[in-house]
Amino acid sequence: HGPGQLVGYPILNVAGKRGGGMADTVAYVNSVEQVIIDTLADFGLTDVGRIREFPGVWIEPKSDAPRKIAAIGVRLTRGRSMHGFALNVSPDMTWFDRIIPCGITDKAVTSLAAEGVDASMQEVVDAIVARAEQQWASEHGVERRDVVWRQSVDDLSAFSRGEGPGEVAGTPNAPLVEPTPNSSPDSGSPDEGGSSHLTGTSVRISGRLAEAGVTTGLQISSRKPDWMRVKADMGPEYRRLKSVMKSLDLVTVCEEAGCPNIFDCWNDGTATFMALGERCTRKCGFCLVDTQKPAAPDADEPAKIAEAVEKMALDYAVITMVARDDLSDGGAAHIAQTIHAVRDRKPGTRVEVLISDCKGDADSLDIINDARPDVLNHNIETVPRLQRVARPSASYARSLAVLGRAKQAGLVTKSSIIVGMGEAFDEVVDTMADLAAVGVDIVTIGQYLRPTSNHLPVARWVEPAEFAEWKRIGEEDFGLSHVESSPLTRSSYHAKQAEAAASS
Repeated sequence: HGPGQLVGYPILNVAGKRGGGMADTVAYVNSVEQVIIDTLADFGLTDVGRIREFPGVWIEPKSDAPRKIAAIGVRLTRGRSMHGFALNVSPDMTWFDRIIPCGITDKAVTSLAAEGVDASMQEVVDAIVARAEQQWASEHGVERRDVVWRQSVDDLSAFSRGEGPGEVAGTPNAPLVEPTPNSSPDSGSPDEGGSSHLTGTSVRISGRLAEAGVTTGLQISSRKPDWMRVKADMGPEYRRLKSVMKSLDLVTVCEEAGCPNIFDCWNDGTATFMALGERCTRKCGFCLVDTQKPAAPDADEPAKIAEAVEKMALDYAVITMVARDDLSDGGAAHIAQTIHAVRDRKPGTRVEVLISDCKGDADSLDIINDARPDVLNHNIETVPRLQRVARPSASYARSLAVLGRAKQAGLVTKSSIIVGMGEAFDEVVDTMADLAAVGVDIVTIGQYLRPTSNHLPVARWVEPAEFAEWKRIGEEDFGLSHVESSPLTRSSYHAKQAEAAASS
């Protein structure tokens, strides 16, 4: 697969033959082919069809020179479809000279562009979606939640390590963008403390926010509402845990991410360990974690974390990680070692891991899944519309796949949504629906807090009543085992209680 090729993974419940029994694989493959055949007809290609012994879609299939324009490769597990199709829109066709496509040596490969069809990728996507709706969802309709992909190979990240926050706007109150009548419904207004002028917001961040429809926000100096205020309580248990962490040279995400619940959790005898050091290879727009070049992993760190768990007498340990795209497995083996070390040192301790996406590498993810954490947590972070500006090195679809893979491995799964960055109420509901659809058990929802002026602005302070409604919808309407939803909720907040609810 590569640029210019449209890859689609329809995820469907596939009916069995005559309504029962095993899923009808042949009928499903034919339905995928039909979606593509109908789409090609929409672009004026009419001599299109199938060749019986070669699944896929062919141009001039009955001629002496049939040409394959779309490959099909599907898998059905427990009646649910996986994988899908690859339609050649406008790829560099010389790539296919270096391989034997689909193992077929005597037939050619083609594309829409090669067949004289001048269509953009967006136009083809729109046409495929329309035909897919007719084929599979005509009774229920479709809600589009497109994620805009980067437009060039140079556009790797708004925040990538080494590039910094971008050029800072020149005046103390330079505009984010000019307000428009169609700005995000949840962006706030000047009367609510919103502003189209944000001190220190970089030109690059401002542009990407504008692309996502977020045109106003709060000054970093804006006064927090009363429900966002936390009283510092550095009691004896807090000081003891801080001493333990320091003596073992460990890092907690509680400190690195500036979590507002640190006093509450630490005084309650719980903490979240951060493995693989304190430097991340990504720089998401909302995160305070250091992004300098990371050091090599500490081989003794799994044992140190296990020792801390024992000294703190924890019966539930949360282990998170920085993204380590510099490592071949993304740090997966290190996390697996840490899980085993904790269980060896303190048997019976339940272990939750909050992992990166390991760039979607199946082998790396399986290393972690095979270590059998009690909860596999991977954060979706925000709604599809804001993914590119909030976490440009990640992917909404990839995160769903990470969670779905963990659920298929039989693990309790968990994810988190940050709100207040410009999303609409219903977009959060839609994201919960997507999480529920891939089998996520636990969802946490909390208010975004802007760490520095170089990070994404807060679009608005979300009212407590909205958090309560999201909790109700998630648990009652979507059947999620537990939704922890409040202004101060963070991914590991009340983790032990959430795991108990999901496992009961």
